[in-house]
Amino acid sequence: MKKILLTGGVGYIGSHVCIELINKGNEVVIIDNLCNSSMEVLNRIKKITGFSPIFYEKDIRDKSALLEIFNNHSIDSVIHFAGLKSLSESLDKPISYYDNNLIGTINLLTIMAQVNCKSIVFSSSATVYGTNQDSPIRENSPLSATNPYGQTKLLIERLLQDLYISDNEWNIAILRYFNPAGAHDSGLIGESIIGIANNLFPNVAKVANGKLEKLTIFGDDFNTHDGTGVRDYIHVVDLAKGHLKALEAKKSDSKVLVVNLGTGEGYSVLDVIREFESVSNKIIPYKFLGRRKGDVSKCFADPSLALKLIDWKAEYRLSQMCKDAWNWELLNPNGY
Repeated sequence: MKKILLTGGVGYIGSHVCIELINKGNEVVIIDNLCNSSMEVLNRIKKITGFSPIFYEKDIRDKSALLEIFNNHSIDSVIHFAGLKSLSESLDKPISYYDNNLIGTINLLTIMAQVNCKSIVFSSSATVYGTNQDSPIRENSPLSATNPYGQTKLLIERLLQDLYISDNEWNIAILRYFNPAGAHDSGLIGESIIGIANNLFPNVAKVANGKLEKLTIFGDDFNTHDGTGVRDYIHVVDLAKGHLKALEAKKSDSKVLVVNLGTGEGYSVLDVIREFESVSNKIIPYKFLGRRKGDVSKCFADPSLALKLIDWKAEYRLSQMCKDAWNWELLNPNGY
């Protein structure tokens, strides 16, 4: 049995990773300040797995809290999710994003080095590829960012690379997510939005359930098969399993492990709507507005390196993502 620390482990992705870790016989410790999550998630995790993770309602910017956790538990590895994650909000609150995401990570790595825990999987994002990309996107594609959220991901990636150069005892994996979607098939955990959702699936589900009048689609003149933007959506359970594969992988002696986690397939906004209508038996009305600044026609991954290096590939496709997202919505119309 290994003991894994999940920072931000009560969130959407972290909670699904927690379940996969427990199901594989690991002991899980979570630190989360609950700024974007709910304590109810812990009850749901226990219902699904029969086990409760050890939980600390603390902030990773608090070094003393981090040191307390590492001193109380023999942590083998860290999976690092904690951070603010809204692209649009980061434009309005850049200081908060640099403080939470970058300073928090610096504190985490400082304490990890102090206690000699040198194994970490970092939750990065496809936003590090910027907007001027040809799909499929590979890990060696040029990196850039157009907002403070993306900049924090880039800076943390650079910090981890530099940390390994300074001390190659570190075991580091960087996972670049594309667009997580869906929920656990029990319907007990899923994406619970606090405030306005910026991503497609929660909004489609709310329209299907009558919580929103209609969906807003930004742009109908992209160079795609139906004029709407094409993205790589990945089932959150597939994504969770990718973290376990990254923990288990034999890392190269010469570099940090960096892989895309995506399906390698692109679905348009209208593709998602039609599939969601099929699984929900609901009509999803929508309206078109102009393109948002920086939106590209197509953005999807080349996931072949993940298969080669960590023996991972996505199993679920769009239909399952829609089914599980709809099941979650029906059972939890108001989230947690």
